[in-house]
Amino acid sequence: MGRELIRLVDCCMSYDGEQVLDHINLYINDREFLTLLGPSGCGKTTTLRIIGGFTTPVAGEVLFDGRRMNDIPPHQRQVNTVFQRYALFPHLNVFENVAFGLRIPKVVEEERGGKTVKRKKKLPEKEIQERVLEMLEVVSLKGFENRRIHELSGGQQQRVAIARALVNRPKVLLLDEPLGALDLRLRKDMQSELKRIQQQMGITFVYVTHDQEEALAMSDTIVVMDQGRIQQIGTPEDIYNEPKNAFVADFIGESNILDGIMHEDYLVEFFNRKFKCLDKGFAPMEPVDVVIRPEDVDIVPVEKGQLRGTVTAVTFKGVHYDTIVDFKGFKWLIQTTDFHPVGEVIGIVLNPDDIHIMHKSQYSGMFGDYSSYSEEYDEMDDVTLLDEEADGEEAEDDEE
Repeated sequence: MGRELIRLVDCCMSYDGEQVLDHINLYINDREFLTLLGPSGCGKTTTLRIIGGFTTPVAGEVLFDGRRMNDIPPHQRQVNTVFQRYALFPHLNVFENVAFGLRIPKVVEEERGGKTVKRKKKLPEKEIQERVLEMLEVVSLKGFENRRIHELSGGQQQRVAIARALVNRPKVLLLDEPLGALDLRLRKDMQSELKRIQQQMGITFVYVTHDQEEALAMSDTIVVMDQGRIQQIGTPEDIYNEPKNAFVADFIGESNILDGIMHEDYLVEFFNRKFKCLDKGFAPMEPVDVVIRPEDVDIVPVEKGQLRGTVTAVTFKGVHYDTIVDFKGFKWLIQTTDFHPVGEVIGIVLNPDDIHIMHKSQYSGMFGDYSSYSEEYDEMDDVTLLDEEADGEEAEDDEE
């Protein structure tokens, strides 16, 4: 990625007295694929509209290449937008839809007799032809120039909208949930296409979605938003593996979120037992949220488990089973390729890198099943003793 291109500084926005953006601070690099991710009403589309110039923040600054852009209208910014509804012209063919913006005369300034004068200038037809055909090739629609819009599939229509937005050679392309109208298979195909186009064109994409899978698949950087605030900024890997709070952990993938106490660096307690982890920097005995991803839980025979519970539901997902396990009132989601029937009592094992620690936040207790310290766990010994107990039991068995 290149240098910083866009910066939002303390941007606030409100409608009818209700604040929808609360001091947003964000920078976007040149040639970066950045995704604004969050639920409906979180402020992501408003943020996109502020970047595009469709909305002016009530406070804060919008900087483009270091220049303040708050009062610059959309058509004077080097930005184009692709919306969920593509707004293609049904009476024009593919070529003319893409060429539409190029045919609008541009106002240029020229020096004449020592004075600066403005005049309208049209692009030569040959240049229009070359640029449209170039864009159609980029979006894999070469040969579709004469097709009517109603003759295209949803995915092809979306490609036309992208080509139309890119043909003016913007520095930034804004995409507001552009895959929302497509079916699941086509959405996945277009995710790969959008990333390819962005890399081929070498421009900045700012993408809005509520779909965490889309964000993880395409982005260089993800900005997770809720209630008009940025909750976390990071790479897809960072966001998924090291969520900052319970909202991020719950919104990005599935999570089991538990109450815990951080005894010291690399040692956390939950379910009245201590587990080794890879986290540090917390205060001694600080209450924390513990995140355990469903795919990180290993199911083992009961006698080898650090914890044991009862399977209450199983759903086949194709490549794995979603298995709900009840640990005496606390239900976990475990994703496993092995089938375990309802009613089976199982054991589970957690490795240090399976356990992720977060500070408590306003979202603590809102997501996951937070029941803890049930009678079953009070009865079970500390996990640090389990290996010794297991060794002792094996010895007893050998003596018998």
